[in-house]
Amino acid sequence: MPRFTYEKGLHQIGDGCWAWLQPDGSWGWSNAGLVTDGEASLLVDTLFDLRLTEAMLAAMGDASQAARVIDTVVNTHANGDHCYGNALVADATIVASQASAEEMDEVPPGLIAQLLENADQLGAAGQFFEQIFGKFEFAGIEPVKPNCTFEGEIALRVGDKEVRVFEVGPAHTRGDVLVHSVADRAVFTGDILFIDGTPIMWAGPVDNWIRACERIEAMDVDVVVPGHGPIVGTEGARAVREYLAYVRDEARVRFDAGLSAADAARDIALGDYASWGDAERIAVNVDTLYREFDPGAAPGNLVELFGLMAELRAG
Repeated sequence: MPRFTYEKGLHQIGDGCWAWLQPDGSWGWSNAGLVTDGEASLLVDTLFDLRLTEAMLAAMGDASQAARVIDTVVNTHANGDHCYGNALVADATIVASQASAEEMDEVPPGLIAQLLENADQLGAAGQFFEQIFGKFEFAGIEPVKPNCTFEGEIALRVGDKEVRVFEVGPAHTRGDVLVHSVADRAVFTGDILFIDGTPIMWAGPVDNWIRACERIEAMDVDVVVPGHGPIVGTEGARAVREYLAYVRDEARVRFDAGLSAADAARDIALGDYASWGDAERIAVNVDTLYREFDPGAAPGNLVELFGLMAELRAG
């Protein structure tokens, strides 16, 4: 695999193909991509707010005339750091899985703006929420949903290039997809991959996510652009797969022993994974796994989960 530096901005990864990176890849600092051929363009994901998305689009337009008007956008999933900037490409064909399109209604940007405004009323959870999301500007963003949805797989054309988009969720969210630019030997994984950062499993099941990692490992590509973190090769999927399997197995032991999800998250020794960014996400991952082990269990309270993450981050 070619070597790429992990620096903010546009990185050429193929002939008419780029990755947009946002170090350090923590909460909200997501990656995106651009595929062009001739006058045609396809954007993989927008960013968490309009200011960030506007800067990215300007840099892409400077790099390629084809990107000055984006023809097609693929949102890899419903999290806002991959779709809140859609308002700036609203005239494009915006593609997502049907499950993602439905999930986008659940956490609109106005809701995050409201939570930030009321953060001081939420104790430690609110302080943590403000710490991780207070750098972004959510007020005034009008949500723009996909206007082209699919289930399973869809083949797109960018000039003469074939771009395959296939659904691997539910995993990180309910409708995750991978975007494979065949001629560029590149795949954009959305949040199926967090590199050097801790994955967060909002949806599961965990085995779906593990299979998605295995699919990336088996792909005939040279460049893998994760949803967060540096560009890697297919071997980057192995570390995510191994983390997920480890947490699944450790959580199962504690579930069978009768520990609560919160106490299990506190008890699991992360070992080498403790050095990954945002290790506190173990709280959400264990909560989701417990609901998988007991399908009748109620979802964890979001404020309580953010409060537990704040506790774990504080050490």
